[in-house]
Amino acid sequence: MQLTLNGRDTAVDTVETVADLLRRLELDSRRVVVEVNEKVVRRDRIGETPLSEHDRIEILRMVGGG
Repeated sequence: MQLTLNGRDTAVDTVETVADLLRRLELDSRRVVVEVNEKVVRRDRIGETPLSEHDRIEILRMVGGG
């Protein structure tokens, strides 16, 4: 599947949902915000939000500090 991930064309195998993509990227869904085609995905919907060919995904990591 071809996706645009954070502005870069990316080929990804066997992902059906946002949760699948985060697992493949080894990202904790509790520490990121995900946007698919310019719409924020609610955390409780990550496992049921499907991905399709050529979707545009932005993933932002939460960073703490002081």
